[in-house]
Amino acid sequence: MRIISGLYKGRRITAPKKLPVRPTTDMAKEALFNILNNTYYFDDISVLDLFGGIGSISYEFASRGTTQITCVDQELGCTKFISETAEGFEMPIEVIKSDVFKFLEQTTIKATIIFADPPYAFPLEEFSKIPELVFKNNLLEDEGLLVVEHSKHTDLSNLEYYNYSKSYGGNMFSFFKKPESTTED
Repeated sequence: MRIISGLYKGRRITAPKKLPVRPTTDMAKEALFNILNNTYYFDDISVLDLFGGIGSISYEFASRGTTQITCVDQELGCTKFISETAEGFEMPIEVIKSDVFKFLEQTTIKATIIFADPPYAFPLEEFSKIPELVFKNNLLEDEGLLVVEHSKHTDLSNLEYYNYSKSYGGNMFSFFKKPESTTED
């Protein structure tokens, strides 16, 4: 895995083989950040990275100037690896070891972008809990975006707050956001 752009562009990060992870491919990550770059200034946002794995998405945001990054994963090996890597690069990533669903129930952290990369084998019911908890607990800032990575074989288009999806190889990103507020006369 490599960092695509920013201060740490080109740096390779190799996770221990024993970690139960499936990092976002470089091609998919580059495409995702091209989409986000058209809407956000990375140094002005906050990020919540759920199911952080080896931290690939968190490192990319940090490399591009984001200074408020929280990364959540339940695997001790993953959180330890992310913490050590972030410290080595002097990246501002707060790492939390927690079950993501319990975290979403209890946190008061609000973020501009919430990125979730759960296991592709999750049943649809598990995927649906992510936007449900994010929006029920009002965890997105105004103009915020929830991005869920999943297999192209999983269809999230019927979930509440769904906006659109983009496919890159076998990877798919589904984007969720609050509906535009309307004012009545």
